[in-house]
Amino acid sequence: MSIRLMTGAAALALGAGTAQADYALTILHTNDFHARFEPISAYDSTCAAEDNAAGECFGGTARLITAIEEARARAENPVLFDGGDQFQGTLFYTYYKGQLAAEMMNRLGYDAMTVGNHEFDDGPEVLRGFVDAVEFPILMSNADISNEPQLADVIEKSTVIERNGERLGLIGLTPEDTDELASPGPNVTFSDPVAAVQAEVDRLTEDGVTKIIVLSHSGYAVDQRVAEETTGVDVIVGGHTNTLLGDMEDAAGPYPTMVGDTAIVQAYAYGKFLGELNVVFDDDGVVTSATGAPLIMDAAVAENEEVVARIAEAAEPLDEIRNEVVAEAAAPIEGDRTVCRAQECAMGNLVADAMLDRVADQGIEIAITNSGGLRASIDAGEVTMGEVLTVLPFQNTLSTFRVSGSVLKEALENGVSQIEEGAGRFPQVAGLSFTVDASADVGNRVSDIMVGDAPLDPDTLYGVVSNNYVRNGGDGYAMFIDARDAYDYGPDLADVTAEYLAENGPYEPYTDGRITMQ
Repeated sequence: MSIRLMTGAAALALGAGTAQADYALTILHTNDFHARFEPISAYDSTCAAEDNAAGECFGGTARLITAIEEARARAENPVLFDGGDQFQGTLFYTYYKGQLAAEMMNRLGYDAMTVGNHEFDDGPEVLRGFVDAVEFPILMSNADISNEPQLADVIEKSTVIERNGERLGLIGLTPEDTDELASPGPNVTFSDPVAAVQAEVDRLTEDGVTKIIVLSHSGYAVDQRVAEETTGVDVIVGGHTNTLLGDMEDAAGPYPTMVGDTAIVQAYAYGKFLGELNVVFDDDGVVTSATGAPLIMDAAVAENEEVVARIAEAAEPLDEIRNEVVAEAAAPIEGDRTVCRAQECAMGNLVADAMLDRVADQGIEIAITNSGGLRASIDAGEVTMGEVLTVLPFQNTLSTFRVSGSVLKEALENGVSQIEEGAGRFPQVAGLSFTVDASADVGNRVSDIMVGDAPLDPDTLYGVVSNNYVRNGGDGYAMFIDARDAYDYGPDLADVTAEYLAENGPYEPYTDGRITMQ
């Protein structure tokens, strides 16, 4: 079976035709997999078994292994890299931490990966367990780990691998602000990616390596800066920003994106695509052509039955998590859609309060979440993780960003614009209050907006936390798409809510008039 290209091959020829001494390399790559071992829906959330059988699901390790095997079969010199963030995102990670990821990556035959910020979510000890379990190098050049005993001897800044007699230099990059995004601990310090990459390029070049590939979890914009401000980098395999490249309508740029002679690629996230970049080097190690596209992992890609069975086996203990008692509710927590999509509700307050509590120390003042993301109520008494996941089933993550007061006003107006229809965009909030006149014209329904005890200032920038769906324009919140300092890959919203419930138990549900309906 041939894997379909989602796009036509994005191509850039940089020189003359392939000479006999030229070297062709096929780079297969993934990034931001986030423990999506099972297939996902078109909306990147859980996909039911019946939907998968109907051909409506994407990704999953069982599809990836098929696609990788077929790509290797048609390539002369294939390599497989990962751009970081294998950790976090589903109950598989909650239960297995990095061990199932290590097992599956070994099975798929990865050649190297870089460290993503989420690899530090549970500290250096869990990352060390993952590093010990994998059968390939894990790289990170822009971090000083010499004082961290768990990592100092097991993660290198760069390495060299061989393919068909040719030496390939590999360099790892992780976000410079990982100490703000995760939990690396006090013994790891991060530094500028440009300087770190150039230092490793120079060292590799002195060793006679002329083909250099950066595995980066720094994001699309930083990757372009690294390409612009360094010399000697041939390819950057990216991650962190979940960027889709190609010639499809919603792509952020071409695949590959060329900055000078450096080819930059990224393959969205969650195993929904497998990137395939075909690079030709001349005898001096200069890239003469770079072509390729992300391959979509849809129903046309057959699932490997052995892997399907192994993932199903790994999923069995997750029922223990679903049945785990995580908190206690002193009274029922109202989450009925007819209530939460029309007014302040107790479930909305719980979730918004939990979101704001998690990031308040980051200068965030306001939480906004869409009521459409609240799918159930919770009964009084013991609260299980399964109940929390029933309320919040979408694997949404916390998103933080900054917008002006005028944009916040626009967002609230969007949120109340379809009250009559019971639309899921109705906002549940924390850190602010406002009044709604549902009888007024759309766009003029919100008034008396207060941030804490102060009136909303249209010109002031406010720190906001929402979920990644809303931040990326879901439910009509398009005004957040271009927000400043946006980061969409925080912890899972269900985990945040469960932890908040536990810390405040027995939880007393409440409403306090933060949304006044006229």
